[in-house]
Amino acid sequence: MATSRKHTVPTEDCKSNSNKRLRLEDKRHIAAVILARGGSKGIPLKNIKLLAGVPLIGWVIRAAIDSEMFDSIWVSTDHDEIERVAKNWGAQIHRRSPEVSKDTSTSLETLQEFSRLNPDVDIICNIQATSPCLHPHHLKQAVEMMTKQGYESVFSVVRRHHFRWQEEKKGAKSTRALNLDPSKRPRRQDWDGELCENGSFYFATKELVNQGLLQGGKTTYFEMLPEYSVDIDVDIDWPVAEQRVLRFGYFGKDNPELVRLLLCNLSGCLTDGQIYLSAAGEEMLSINTRDLTGIRMLQEEGVEVILISSSDNPVPDVFAEKLKQKTGCEVRHLKEEKQVELERLLKEKELVWKEVAYIGNDVPDVDCLNLAGLSAVPLDVPMVVLNAAKYPCQRAAGHGALREFIEHILLMKKGAMFQRAKDQ
Repeated sequence: MATSRKHTVPTEDCKSNSNKRLRLEDKRHIAAVILARGGSKGIPLKNIKLLAGVPLIGWVIRAAIDSEMFDSIWVSTDHDEIERVAKNWGAQIHRRSPEVSKDTSTSLETLQEFSRLNPDVDIICNIQATSPCLHPHHLKQAVEMMTKQGYESVFSVVRRHHFRWQEEKKGAKSTRALNLDPSKRPRRQDWDGELCENGSFYFATKELVNQGLLQGGKTTYFEMLPEYSVDIDVDIDWPVAEQRVLRFGYFGKDNPELVRLLLCNLSGCLTDGQIYLSAAGEEMLSINTRDLTGIRMLQEEGVEVILISSSDNPVPDVFAEKLKQKTGCEVRHLKEEKQVELERLLKEKELVWKEVAYIGNDVPDVDCLNLAGLSAVPLDVPMVVLNAAKYPCQRAAGHGALREFIEHILLMKKGAMFQRAKDQ
């Protein structure tokens, strides 16, 4: 039996060293596998629909990565767009075959195919893509049960206090009690309740999976608190899940409450990077009103926004002045190496990089993207730039990418505030 009700949080260094020792002691390859078929019937492509500013599948990929418990993290899919999003969030791809991509295909059949194609994997953790309140510490404790306590399967549950009844005959009005004596109805505090699978994750050895089992051998459960047990099946669940994830979701290792400054590349982030010429030869730039609204939203929260124009892609002074009037932002022209000049700027403002959100779009931005507390890139940037960003936008530059990143920043800050209030 296991429970997450009492959880002591050690320091980050202690946790990291403990994780490394744990994995060195157990040489078996542990793989996380997230199933994300493209043909969802309830909500089309729900696995990549944005929930609180993050693709649904991104919540569990981030938790799996930050747990530092897995030798490999996979998304099993049959859909190109899900594959693209999953790669952006750091997962490897198992491109499932048509045989296990049907409406009638089971999760177990897909995991068995994955096991056959990856014979080096010894333990499979099937993580449900629709469980956005999964945290790294849930996975860490479950892995320890597999590696240190010798279990062959571990699955997540939630404790429910529901009285259950069963029909005596299909369509009949008669029924009978399943888990209570109606003449002695217990009070909630006098009843331990029942353990119900919440579907967040299932750990099993490859031997069990190959036998057609996710639970078997020496098996146990991992109990998650009700606030972390969120599952999304239909549209009506979405707004409820979004409120829950803002309060109880895992927002990553960064501290979004610290953000005091947003630095944004003017060309290729605020604009689409193109210059339009009129018949008279006049140059024009296109700016999305959604992005302008996003800038105002961030400014109202006390976060300064500075637009950056670099020497390799300068913006004429007349445009810079118009943008300053339109946005209320400083437009800073950089003449030297970007990181050098921006560090000088931060020194002037008495800020450090962890207090900065940065959105860039090209190779000169890579160092700044890595240094910033929060960082993002628009859609369709070079892979080396994409890999440096903490948040890959689903929208293109000049088409709402900046607004998307700003909404992400604000949601992260709101979620962190909820978490801090809860911890107090």
